[in-house]
Amino acid sequence: MKHRIVVLGAGYAGAFAAGNLARRLSPADTVITVVNAVPDFVERMRLHQLAIGQDLAFRKLADVFAGTGVQLRLAHVTGVDPERKAVAVTGEGGEGGDGELAYDTLLYALGSSVADHDVPGVAEYAFDVTGRSSALRLRERLAGLDEGGTVLIVGEGLTGIETATEFAESRPDLSVALAARGELGAWLSPKARRHLRQAFDRLGITVHEHTGIEAVEPTRAIAADGTSIPADVTVWSAGFAVHPIATASGLEVAETGQIVVDRTMRSVSHPDVYAAGDCAYAIGENGRPLPMSCASAGFTNMQATAAIIARLTGSKVPTTGLKYLGNHISLGQRDAIFQMVDGDARSKSWYLGGRTAARLKSGVLKGAGWSITHPTFGMPKRKRRLATAPDLVGVRVAA
Repeated sequence: MKHRIVVLGAGYAGAFAAGNLARRLSPADTVITVVNAVPDFVERMRLHQLAIGQDLAFRKLADVFAGTGVQLRLAHVTGVDPERKAVAVTGEGGEGGDGELAYDTLLYALGSSVADHDVPGVAEYAFDVTGRSSALRLRERLAGLDEGGTVLIVGEGLTGIETATEFAESRPDLSVALAARGELGAWLSPKARRHLRQAFDRLGITVHEHTGIEAVEPTRAIAADGTSIPADVTVWSAGFAVHPIATASGLEVAETGQIVVDRTMRSVSHPDVYAAGDCAYAIGENGRPLPMSCASAGFTNMQATAAIIARLTGSKVPTTGLKYLGNHISLGQRDAIFQMVDGDARSKSWYLGGRTAARLKSGVLKGAGWSITHPTFGMPKRKRRLATAPDLVGVRVAA
């Protein structure tokens, strides 16, 4: 019987991992199935561009995996039973296709969604750019705003900054503001912080610093001090949260609901389960949990696939790097910041800004999209066969 590998999610982590596994493992020994709720690969890092009205091309996952040997199952994951080694699914849109998928090895890469932090009104009135459907909903709302309409972005992280600058550049007829709990760009080097503030000033973005939002209403947001901020549209980008499926499954999870994994991205409670991307609680080389980000998706999926392949083929498990080099921050289409960081993820004094940084960020986006949509590029002629009796638990990790 072939070894059944099931990958949950076809985002940046899951899609690349599935292709990597297909590229390196023999189809004579393995069958790889990817479960995803939507039929397209969604470039999440560009959803704020979709929301403001830009046209993005979405490639069909059926085309992405065509000829690779990867089986695609369009369905929503509703549960995981790690004791029975089974995944419960329901068909796309909740119609038909209900059932179970059995696995021998599971790679959990379901990603994350917006975190509302139980703030009243967020679920009812706020918009977000964490998924294509939510970005399209926001796109429709923004298209209906007249000149002078007010848009408030809540959250001073990378998503909030990129969303605010993209909106202000693309729709100068709107009044765009950003609410930050702390200081705008506080984690950046002094020069990069000045660059960021100059970009906000150039684009006419109002910044409300040290302003926590404690309620969202249809036409305004209420700050912790009672201040009312006008907002025809409130875009919530104040963090991410993972789906509670992992917690409900009995897998060991952190307080965040992320699956606790070892250095090889294997669940510490269930050795047949691996996690990658936002849903993995992984410790980086600086001793801190990896943040939810596209970069973390890259680090963790490469480590997870390397570990899966090594253990199945009876090889020594390698370790891949879990170290950040810097942050790329788009400031509209013609400006950006590339901030280098040290081993403790603290900003170095050097940064790159302006059009050169914008071209670099554009290259990063294109490269990420291309690598995902060409998952078996450079496929070797010879693929690795599984060990006759692979020790899925006992293979030691390389130092």
